[in-house]
Amino acid sequence: MKRSLLVAVAVALWPAASVLAQGTAANPAKPDLAKAQTIVNQVCAACHGTDGNSPSPANPNLAGLPAEYITGQLAHFKSGIRANPVMLGMSAALSPADMAALGAYYAQQKPKGLNAKDPELVKVGQALYRGGDAARGVPACASCHGPNGAGIPKSYPRLAGQHGDYTYAQLKAFKAGERGADKEGKDANGRIMAAVAAKLSDTQMKALAEYTTGLR
Repeated sequence: MKRSLLVAVAVALWPAASVLAQGTAANPAKPDLAKAQTIVNQVCAACHGTDGNSPSPANPNLAGLPAEYITGQLAHFKSGIRANPVMLGMSAALSPADMAALGAYYAQQKPKGLNAKDPELVKVGQALYRGGDAARGVPACASCHGPNGAGIPKSYPRLAGQHGDYTYAQLKAFKAGERGADKEGKDANGRIMAAVAAKLSDTQMKALAEYTTGLR
């Protein structure tokens, strides 16, 4: 009797529970920015700055990057899809909520902007970024990263104002198969970049890194 009653109650409540679950999925919890700032101050700031503007050209600026992109990259670091021993350690203790909060935190920070230094490289980089290189089968970078280098949420990062040294290093990593080549194929956009970078010359990679540094 009691068992029948419990089953009847469960069946009666199932639609309401289903609606509640859907509502939760449709309205996820807001990112805990206060906790994100604590994590930033304790863990991230040494390399990326408290406001996401990195003090070192070897480390990326995170200020203004799409929140979804940052969250996704942290998940890739934690799972090993994106191989980086330092970031593997940094991301190991982060929960999905922490990663989402960090993405939201850095997305709200204002990039300080940087200036390109080599006019000749800028000229080469600008032509390649806007128009690609048909002879090499290289598409225009602007088609994915935007005409001003702002990027596209979830998929493609902001390149405007990024340290040239970091951008160049990442392009070399893509070309060498050190990034975007996970065996399970879970980094679809990384594979796209690896295919593009494979067609770039060293001079072109340097030119793109120099040009995007000065984008606003």
